[in-house]
Order: sequence, then structure tokens, then C-alpha cells
Amino acid sequence: MNISPRIDTVAATPVATRIQQNILARGERRVLNWICPRLPAWVTPDQLTTLGFLGACMVAAGYMLSWIDSEWLGLSLAGYVVNWFGDSLDGSLARWRKIERPSYGYFVDHSVDGIATFLMVGSIGLSPYIRFDVALLGVIGYLLLSIHTFLAAKVVGEFRLSYMAGGPTELRLMLMGMTALMPVVGSADIGKTNLSSFDVFGLVVSSVLFTIFVVQSFATARVLARRERRGR
Repeated sequence: MNISPRIDTVAATPVATRIQQNILARGERRVLNWICPRLPAWVTPDQLTTLGFLGACMVAAGYMLSWIDSEWLGLSLAGYVVNWFGDSLDGSLARWRKIERPSYGYFVDHSVDGIATFLMVGSIGLSPYIRFDVALLGVIGYLLLSIHTFLAAKVVGEFRLSYMAGGPTELRLMLMGMTALMPVVGSADIGKTNLSSFDVFGLVVSSVLFTIFVVQSFATARVLARRERRGR
């Protein structure tokens, strides 16, 4: 889920510098490096990519089934863990075994991530707790940041994997915390606003994502303008 794109993807170009400054990056890297050599030989990066996508489907199913019983949100929580495992390990395992396929891996991984993000974040709006339009704003904000990252990797040579000390793993944890609170807080509207507490939270997060996209886009444009003026 990718909130910037996922942590363990192949760089967009051979010269792109990976910038990863999220809070959990070092600890997560140690965990992934510990897991990789312990995975069975029959486990492949493609299988892990598929597993991550199945985790996203579990997340979506849990949110939709929460109309029946809030206990189904446990399926969403489990799905986030499965998604993290597959999504974070597919690229790591390929690099560990030195079997990278840069173009194929980059294309397939981010294509799957885009659909997985829509399933996980968009499906929150199919639960009783958040409006669908609010959830879609979150999806749009995330995908805009993803687009910025892909473009910057090409034109600036920087593949940014985190923004404001947050990355995909931090986003998953935030969504898991929100999901755990849903049965506790409930779906009641705040006053006459037609917005629940989770709607307000979703709007705040979406606003932050949009703001980061705009600020980063202007900053990158200034960098490119200075480079091109110097190159004349």
C-alpha cells in the first residue's frame, strides 16, 4: 500500500537514489533481512506479490462484511498483516537471491500495488464507519503521491519511499489502529454534519496527502528549472 510506494520495490531507474526516512525503516529492514534467508526455496517473489494482493482482498472483505457484524473487522486486521508480509518481501527476496527482474518487477509490483491500495483504502468506505467518497479521497491522495514518486525517480533520480517520516508500513499501522477503534467509537455522525469521527479523520489524512503532493511537486519543479537554466 503502497501511502508513497511500497518499501521493497526495484528502483525505477538504475541511477535513482532510494530515499527512505520513515520511522520504522531500520527495524523493518532488519526483520526482512532475517526472514529472507529462512523462507523455503519454493517461495518465489511472484508468489509473495500474489500473497500481498490476497491480503488486500481480505482487508476489503472484512470491511464489507462488517455491515453484518463488527467482528469481521478482524479479517481486515489479519489482511493488513498478510499484505505487509507479501508486499514487503517480494522485492527483498528477489534482491537477497540476486534474481531481480528490474523492468518486470517494477511494472508488475506497482500495477498490483495500485489495485491493492484501491481495495484496502477504498473498501473502508464500504463499511458502516466511513463514507465512500471520503475513502476515495484517501485513495486519490495516495496515488497522487505515488505518481510523484515515479516521476521524480525519472526526472530527478530520487526514488522517495517515505514522506514526513511515514511510509507504507506506518500507513498500515495507522489504518489498523483506526480499524480496531471502529467498533468502540461507532459510526454515529458528529452533530448535524453528516460526518462520523472516522469521516473527519479520513478528510484530515486526505488533506495532508494532497498538501504533500502539491508541496513536493512545486519543490521538484524548482529543482528541474534550476538544472535546466544551468544547462543552457
